Amino acid sequence: MWGRQREASSMYKRLPSRDCTNTVDLEENSDLLQNVMSLETSSPPWRLSFPHVLVATISSFLFGYHTGVVNEPLESISVDLGFSGNTLAEGLVVSTCLGGALVGALLSGWIADGVGRRRAFQLCALPMIVGASMSATSKSLAGMLLGRLFVGTGMGLGPPVASLYVTEISPALVRGTYGSFIQIATCLGLMGALFIGIPVKETAGWWRICFWVSTIPAAVLAVAMVFCAESPHWLYKRGRTEEAEAEFEKLLGGSHVKVAMAELSKSDKGDDTDTVKLSELFYGRHFRVVFIGSTLFALQQLSGINAVFYFSSTVFKSAGVPSNLANVFVGIANLTGSIIAMVLMDKLGRKALLLWSFSGMVMSMILQVTAASSYFANSGAMYLSVGGMLMFVFTFALGAGPVPGLLLPEIFPSRIRAKAMAICMSVHWVINFFVGLLFLRLLEQLGPQLLYSIFSSFCLIAVVFVKRNVVETKGKSLQEIEIALLPQE
Repeated sequence: MWGRQREASSMYKRLPSRDCTNTVDLEENSDLLQNVMSLETSSPPWRLSFPHVLVATISSFLFGYHTGVVNEPLESISVDLGFSGNTLAEGLVVSTCLGGALVGALLSGWIADGVGRRRAFQLCALPMIVGASMSATSKSLAGMLLGRLFVGTGMGLGPPVASLYVTEISPALVRGTYGSFIQIATCLGLMGALFIGIPVKETAGWWRICFWVSTIPAAVLAVAMVFCAESPHWLYKRGRTEEAEAEFEKLLGGSHVKVAMAELSKSDKGDDTDTVKLSELFYGRHFRVVFIGSTLFALQQLSGINAVFYFSSTVFKSAGVPSNLANVFVGIANLTGSIIAMVLMDKLGRKALLLWSFSGMVMSMILQVTAASSYFANSGAMYLSVGGMLMFVFTFALGAGPVPGLLLPEIFPSRIRAKAMAICMSVHWVINFFVGLLFLRLLEQLGPQLLYSIFSSFCLIAVVFVKRNVVETKGKSLQEIEIALLPQE
């Protein structure tokens, strides 16, 4: 008890006297503040922040596009660049991008805190333009890998910044819905890559067009961000209070500015972002939330979902299903699940969607294991395998896909939010890298039955982990969540 009192007292001691007085006044008049908030924030004008969210999700569209852009053209790329039949080289075309993404993710927290969310988006778009251009004009495997490395750095920087930005600019009552837009944009990017790749077998060199196309939305993101609002949370932490108020007026409307600023004043303005040390994220009072975030992203990737996206053409081809048709079905299942998640996110809550999602993924992988057994005829196994994979993608999109990227910026205290997201996304990319690199080889050596059993086990572990560790954040302001979690830290 005395430890908690000392934490609380030190938190207030770091405040300047004017801010400390404001905080005490807020505590003494909490009933009045709650009444004002219930009147003014019960139904904030979502239309004002909506365009800013849409621009931010272009980065998620690019993430999805570059995740799937080599799926269909991989065979043509390998033939044209002279590494056909080399599964390790094919894996490197996928995984080099993910290695670059790890670098981008590691730097994302420091970039987002250092230059702001808007400029971080622009820095994310630049390597995507350069890298896609290098891949489109490459004459060798080395040139392709270098281009993919550049693209990967932008891919690594984009998702954590998008999660931060959307979380910080969204009204509390629609924050879950807006957070789902990130997953929907990712789905649209994946589907866009699949559709753009359809002519690749009939048209020589079409895979180069697939890379050139991606430079267009990247350029749009860089330019459109000039006209978007900066995160008021970032501005407030930098001591730029008047600018934060102006941005809140753009995002919420003039009548909600005072309440939004009163909410921000509950946070510790005395915490300068430069004082956050890595050691604080790995032990001490912040360790638990960082551990929850990192584990959620790890289990998301160990479920095998990106193996499905990267190599769906190969897997479906072995089941006798035309790759074009299979990829379209995968995209539709992903998009449908994401839209349903958007509708339910602020109704059922984050935790419920995670539990149902991972449970459905367990059942889907069991179907895959059953299909890989010898108890079914070839036609029956084919239908069961395709059905299980589509169900797996659908249930992933219901919760395991969109929720972690939304939930983690909500539960991280403002002071560590950007850097904690960087650490968690780095865990995501490390595991993503090895899944992409080793999936085909493990499929050859272990066989589908054992490999899918392993994926199913990780999904089951995720169900238990979510039930025991994840807190519900539906409908709460970021400051309410932070204050509620502080005593547990």
